[in-house]
Amino acid sequence: MTAQDSKLGDTGDKIFVGKGDEQAWLTLALANRHGLVTGATGTGKTVSLQVMAEGFARAGVPVFAADIKGDLSGISEVGEAKDFIVKRATEMGLTFQPDQFSTVFWDVFGEQGHPVRATVTEMGPLLLARMLDLNDVQEGVLNVAFRVADDAGLTLIDMKDLRALLDAIVPDAGKKSADAGDSPLADIKTAAQGFGNVTKATVGTIQRQLLVLENQGATKFFGEPALTLKDFMKTDRDGRGMVNILVADKLLQSPRLYATFLLWMLSELFEELPEAGDLPKPKLVFFFDEAHLLFNDAPKALMDKIEQVVRLIRSKGVGVYFVTQNPLDVPDRVLGQLGNRVQHALRAFTPRDQKAVAAAAETFRPNPKLDTAKVIMELGKGEALVSFLEGNGTPAMVERVMVRPPSARIGPITPEERKAIMDASPVKGKYDTAVDAESAYEMIQKRIAGTAATVDAPAGAGGGILGQIGSIVGTIFGTNVKRGRLSAGQVIARDVTRSVTNQVIGGMAANLGKSVGGQLGGSIGRTLVRGALGGLLRR
Repeated sequence: MTAQDSKLGDTGDKIFVGKGDEQAWLTLALANRHGLVTGATGTGKTVSLQVMAEGFARAGVPVFAADIKGDLSGISEVGEAKDFIVKRATEMGLTFQPDQFSTVFWDVFGEQGHPVRATVTEMGPLLLARMLDLNDVQEGVLNVAFRVADDAGLTLIDMKDLRALLDAIVPDAGKKSADAGDSPLADIKTAAQGFGNVTKATVGTIQRQLLVLENQGATKFFGEPALTLKDFMKTDRDGRGMVNILVADKLLQSPRLYATFLLWMLSELFEELPEAGDLPKPKLVFFFDEAHLLFNDAPKALMDKIEQVVRLIRSKGVGVYFVTQNPLDVPDRVLGQLGNRVQHALRAFTPRDQKAVAAAAETFRPNPKLDTAKVIMELGKGEALVSFLEGNGTPAMVERVMVRPPSARIGPITPEERKAIMDASPVKGKYDTAVDAESAYEMIQKRIAGTAATVDAPAGAGGGILGQIGSIVGTIFGTNVKRGRLSAGQVIARDVTRSVTNQVIGGMAANLGKSVGGQLGGSIGRTLVRGALGGLLRR
């Protein structure tokens, strides 16, 4: 089928991307083999991204994309039949028909989109250490803090929870680590020191790094209600995939927060989605703009896990497309996983630029009709060298093509248009109001004040059924009283509740899951929802 045979160029199983001597088609069944879009500033990467995003959405595939400059927001509005757009479409044999796509805007800062939040527990110590730029010793102390929180039933939701926990694991001045005395936090301090020497100086350094992160806006990111990633994977009433756009212009001012946030999203998708194998089309396509920020100064342990997630998330039905200026920005072991390539123009002004051009040319399957390295430097705006995977999963020969024009608007939308879209959003009201549930900070303050609930409190105390569940769990796991202080009646209650809990705990954890508003979510859900990279390391 040719481009002329279809209303918008796409077929049921392919996306029409561009045309040169040959037509360039992206096969949906191979789209989860990931991809790479590269090129210098101003060469047309954003338009190529929008063309592919539109194609996926038409095919019923939800899309997530970071919008760095605000230009991608135009996908939500009807395109305009401008002269240069109509001319390009006509040259390709297309009849330009304006279109628009159902869009949901997201914003970590909650200013130009729905707030995006995660709990500290979900982020996990590995990604948090990356975000804080900690060294090995500091990362070790952070891991100790998370382990102590797990054992003590302290729910880590926001930044003040983590700060309170770090303060709690520091040994009291003038006392030996093994002799915490009658401090209300004695068990926490003793447990922390049992994993190694936790010093006040190291904790102080972590606290200062937390302050830097808070100044970059992380306070708004960590909290509840936490993002449910299934909200990204929806279709509209016409069966088209929803386009989820992360407003990232301000977020990019905090590049480590931006990169770690997107990596966390990939990790959560990897952990939450079931194995799917090879599907006729992806469940979700994820565009990672400014991808070099992910790999800059990444330690080997993190690089290993990035490679593992990229390699294995394909089997979950997720396609990942990295967008960056220079192919050298992506490490070779990750580059080898990216089968679909769109290369816009590169300029070779420096030795590094020349190396980048050569590297880009070598990654394509050669075409005897093209001098690939030479063409890369000659490409005009909107032109690209393209190689997509074909039938048996092997790369097609590289072709020089003109990228087709998008059907939706090219360029940013107005604040009024954005507001209208958010008012009609399918997730309006779900994330817009922050919730400050009882968590580690409040629990620690209660213990210090001597008001923490004990296991022999009346059955009606502690906030209704969740309070009772928290008390029972505390009895079972020893989080509410010191070891060796159970009464005979409490010992019997512990043994009975252990057997009962084994039968019902799965259902309760499923219901409370990521909502850590109750004590059960803190003590059990924490293990279930920890970020995938952290989980992989622990395993």
